[in-house]
Amino acid sequence: MADTGPADVIAVRRFTKRFGRTVAVDSFDLTVPEGMVYGFLGPNGAGKTTTIRALLGFIRPTSGSTAIYGHDSWSDGLAARARLGFLVPPDALFPDMSGTAQLDYTAGLSGAPPVLRDRFLDALELDRRTLSRRLGTFSKGMKQKLALVAAFQTDPEVLILDEPTDGLDPLIQRNFEALLRERASAGRTVLMSSHDLAEVERVCERVAIIRDGRLVADERVDDLVQRRMRLAEIRFAGPVPDALLDVPGIRLVDRPGDRIRVAVEGDVQPLLAFLAGQRVDDLILNPPSLEDVFFGFYGATPDPDERSHALADGVTN
Repeated sequence: MADTGPADVIAVRRFTKRFGRTVAVDSFDLTVPEGMVYGFLGPNGAGKTTTIRALLGFIRPTSGSTAIYGHDSWSDGLAARARLGFLVPPDALFPDMSGTAQLDYTAGLSGAPPVLRDRFLDALELDRRTLSRRLGTFSKGMKQKLALVAAFQTDPEVLILDEPTDGLDPLIQRNFEALLRERASAGRTVLMSSHDLAEVERVCERVAIIRDGRLVADERVDDLVQRRMRLAEIRFAGPVPDALLDVPGIRLVDRPGDRIRVAVEGDVQPLLAFLAGQRVDDLILNPPSLEDVFFGFYGATPDPDERSHALADGVTN
């Protein structure tokens, strides 16, 4: 028998969700194969959280379907969620429970032993003494850590994570990313949204970008990055030659001081060939990044110094 590749664990088929006259998601399609960490990106209001809630069986599609392991999330929700771990929003944790009681309660709902609890507690630096405290005394970051442990502790076969590293410090974030890659290597499947595009680039093999409720990209991260835009910063020995902006694929970003910043779309060879005939004092050619890809789909090329602020403002939830 021919190898047909990994099976699709998550399947979203022409999913549409309307709230009154508002169309939140419109004929959206997405499939996530087994053993893959799959990024899900889009700005506020794009439809990410609506799609995730439908996959979890929390809302009913207006039309189309969402399924996990072939089980419809709405009509066969118990079966769809039987092998699923998902990240509970920190505010949804029970404030009067202790951390240990919350983890025990969550594991009990799944019916599986918490075989990964200790490993995740150690990696996320959540000590056992802290777990004896009421969750109402936890900081936002501590609640996020506990919610992650709760999602992963029974080693579910598929995980759906909405902003998993929100509120975590950089070191803990990297520890979590290492665990995420480890679980994918063990055959687990992950769909995760994130406002941190660098994180998505580090851990995801494939990414879907949603805009105004519609899919605008669904590609391998490496392929998407390589064919998209990068930024170049140039300082000429003399005036900036007017012909620079006539080079194919070049678009002006700004002119800070004695430098010029341009966006380079596609092949950089035309730019390099042009610069070979000029007196250039300095050239910084940034490698393509997922951030540039994302902003390219939204018709903007942010100043590199402003990019982190733009991400915080426009690519959350």
